[in-house]
Amino acid sequence: MTGSEKAEPAIGVIGGSGLYEMEGIEDLDRVAVSTPFGDPSDRIVTGRIAGRRLCFLPRHGVGHKILPHEINHRANIWALRSLGVRWLVSVTAVGSLREEMPPRDIVVPDQLIDRTGTGAKHTFFGNGIVAHVGFADPYCADLRDVLIRAAEPLAPRLHKKGTYVCMNGPAFSTRAESHMHRMLGGDLIGMTNAPEARLAREAEISAAALALVTDYDCWLEEEEPVDVATVVENLNANSALAKQILRTMVPHVPERPASASHRALDNSIFTARTAWPEQTVKDLAPILERIESTAP
Repeated sequence: MTGSEKAEPAIGVIGGSGLYEMEGIEDLDRVAVSTPFGDPSDRIVTGRIAGRRLCFLPRHGVGHKILPHEINHRANIWALRSLGVRWLVSVTAVGSLREEMPPRDIVVPDQLIDRTGTGAKHTFFGNGIVAHVGFADPYCADLRDVLIRAAEPLAPRLHKKGTYVCMNGPAFSTRAESHMHRMLGGDLIGMTNAPEARLAREAEISAAALALVTDYDCWLEEEEPVDVATVVENLNANSALAKQILRTMVPHVPERPASASHRALDNSIFTARTAWPEQTVKDLAPILERIESTAP
């Protein structure tokens, strides 16, 4: 990939269960990226849709070989940012915690509850640089609006907001946990989106999620408890629609980064620039690039 291609802001897509590739990509290439945090889930597919640069990464690897807790989220987001990704849509399979969000519905969540408890792996900072980004609204309102407008004419049952609860896997919830998540105010449950959203914010990437409902978790006792066969069947039904929504969205994403998410590090770094360790600056080069370019 040339320097000029990397300089052109790109749209990223992370594909979840049931979405491992994107059709219709022109000038297709597959890029292996090495990162200071280890290897990403797989090679990143790059190319163009509707004239726009696109970078696609299968979250669990091609063939679904990586468990949720094994995903190297830092490597994934670092790799995408190093390729110029400034907008990111995470396509994610979710269980529903609300009867009004049945299987095969599509949700564009606006809030998160993170119960993964692995914060050390969900930040790029540390090693001599302290930063605390704002995360009150975990998804970028501007990108969510673009995604919703693309989905509205295509998705017969679309929910424009919802709270995603992120739990540790790989096992599904117990009934008691499922009821607790409902009491906490959750609408959806999954295992991967919180770290992606947190790291995207630190990397100054505008992020949104396209959640595909596969089941009712296990709180709705008149329904059979969730199993893999049900999840796969409902995912396959929604994957083609998800790809259509993404292709429709791409031409409407702004060409230049201008959202609040793209300046998330303004006033977020506590450590004085003169105290930044050289190796940490090197490791975070794609993420600190804008800050470094404007430093006095």
